[in-house]
Order: sequence, then C-alpha cells, then structure tokens
Amino acid sequence: MAVLTEEQSMLKDQAQAWVRDESPVQKFRQMRDSGTPKRFDEATWSDISTMGWAGILVPEELGGSGMDYATFGVVLEETGRQLVASPLFASGLVGASALMLGGSDAQQKSWLPDIAAGKRILTLAVDEGPHHGPIQTALSAEATDDGYTLNGQKVLVFEGVSADGFVVAARTAGGPGDTTGITLFVLPADTDGIEATPLKTADSRGYANVAFNSVSASVDCVLGEVGQGFALLEGILDRARAGLAAEMLGIGAEAFDRTLEYLKTREQFGQVIGSFQSLGHRAAERFMQMEFARSCVEAALRAIDAGREDVPVLCSLAKCQVGEFLHDMSNDMIQMHGGIGMTDEFDAGFFLKRARAVEAAFGGQSFHRRRYVSHFGI
Repeated sequence: MAVLTEEQSMLKDQAQAWVRDESPVQKFRQMRDSGTPKRFDEATWSDISTMGWAGILVPEELGGSGMDYATFGVVLEETGRQLVASPLFASGLVGASALMLGGSDAQQKSWLPDIAAGKRILTLAVDEGPHHGPIQTALSAEATDDGYTLNGQKVLVFEGVSADGFVVAARTAGGPGDTTGITLFVLPADTDGIEATPLKTADSRGYANVAFNSVSASVDCVLGEVGQGFALLEGILDRARAGLAAEMLGIGAEAFDRTLEYLKTREQFGQVIGSFQSLGHRAAERFMQMEFARSCVEAALRAIDAGREDVPVLCSLAKCQVGEFLHDMSNDMIQMHGGIGMTDEFDAGFFLKRARAVEAAFGGQSFHRRRYVSHFGI
C-alpha cells in the first residue's frame, strides 16, 4: 500500500467519516426504494459538492482544488465501500478529465467551474453495443456548412438520466475499426435531437441509452482535433478505468471486511465458521488478491499523475486485476453468508449487483487482458 501524503490522509479520514455517518449502504437502499428518477439522492450530491470532491481535479483558478488522480482514488475507494450513488465519478473525474485533456479555454471556462461546484453534470457517451469497444464507434458526424450533424445512439451512459451535457465520440471519417476519423464533441443535454432513455439496471444507477437524431453541433463543440480524437478518447478512458478501479477496490474491500467479520462471529457445530480450514484458506486467498489489486490501482493512478508512457498498460492491469478480485469476492460474500446472503433484506446482494455492473464498464477482464498483451506485441 502506498504511503499517503498528509493531504490524502486528511481527505481519506474525511471521506471515511462522511460515508459512515451520512451515506452508509442503508442510504443507498432508501434511494433505490424511493424510485427517484435520477438514481441518486440530491442531498447526498449536494454534500459531496460542498466538500469539494467534485472539483478535486479542477484547477484552482476554475473553482477546484487542483489535486491529482491518486487523491481522487482515495475518495472513490471510500465511497465505493458504502456504494454511494452520485455523479462524482462520471462528472467530477471522467467529464472533468475530458475537458482538461482536450478542451479549449472557452470550453473549460464554460464547464469546469460548474462541474467543480456540482451545478452541472458532464458525462462520457462512448459505447454503442453490449461490449466495450471505443474503436467500433459508428455514430456519424457529417460536416455541414456551419458545423456537424450527429446521428446514432450510445448505450449504458453513466448518469445519462441526469446529465447536463455529454462528451460524445463520433465518426467524422472512416468506419468502425479505424482509429482515425473519430472526433469528440461536447454537447448540452438539452440540444435538439438528443433523447435520453432511462434504463432499469441491477445496480439501480442512473444509466441511459442516448439517441442523437440529426443533432446540430457547431465547430465550437469539437473537443480536441477533428478526426484525431481516438488518442484523446483513450486518455479519457484510461483515467475512467483507473478511477473506477479505485471504486471497485473499495467495494471489494468492504465485502471482504464484512465477510471476515461474519466468519469470526457465525457459529456452526459449536465453533465459529472461520475456523473451518476451507473457509480460512479462501479468505486468505481473497486477501492476497485484494492487496495485489490495490498495488495495481495505486500504480495506475500514480502513473497518470506522473505522465508516464505506460499508463495504458497499468490502467488495463488495474481494471483487470481488481475486476477479478471483485468478481470472486462478491461471489464469496454471498456464498459464505449462506441463505441470508441471497435475501434482499441483507446488503450482500447490493455488492454483487454493483460488482457485475462495474466489472464490464469501460472494458471487462477479457478486454483488458487483450489490451495488456497487445502492448507487448503478443
């Protein structure tokens, strides 16, 4: 485990206390049962914004605190532990990263202060099918006299229900499979022709399918360079993968802690079940998985902050390893708790459902294994 800076330690303590006292898993259950269309609690998001977490990455001159990704990861791990539902990841990390990597001065000044304050939510719309495949972008952006016209659909867009704007990957040239010809656009959600359809998902979050029907975009909406957006998109996605991996680490760590406590207290045949060799061995294996995953996540976040060339390799390694740990740990949480683990009244199911959703987001284990080995020419 990396040694935290004084600033990171203070933020970790703040996040631990807040999620424990103000947004435990029970708060998530209340949100789910309430049926709120946005799929997050407005008061929770207001608290997060007030604490400044939405502006962790945003430069101070634009209303943020100008901190780094490793620091953001500390917060996401803690919110992951209690399954806190909010646009923090989708907007504060992914949306802000897109603007900071490729946004013009005007775009940054227009969006980043509001993102930092939690006043507007900007999210990435990239995938068009059931599997992650940014290179397969097909949504078209045809040039017109005064800009572009977008047609197509994006699926499973994070916070697509509540978004005030979208960073959209579109194709201005070429076809699916080509790295050239992809262009990114920043579009307000209320632009004519954009229609978000809410999705009902197992993890009860605010995903949406977003249709773009003859959507007009001016040249000022282009993020980065026309036709050269794939490298920018990959940079945004790697930051998303590393940030989501930090949240996943928190989910898995909490699942481990809760299961370990159960093994220490639940008795069968006159002894605690943790004394049974098979369960003890399995817990030890999960602990080793968790610590290896933690090392990978921290390495990826630090590599992003250092601007290292191996960021893609380390982000794929982190997303894959933490995905494997979380998959196994969420299964074991259900199995080791026995019959009660299968009931909705018990929280274990929430961890399993969230685990399956985030495993696949921005590339699952198989996607990142292929991406990892491809960097070594294998």
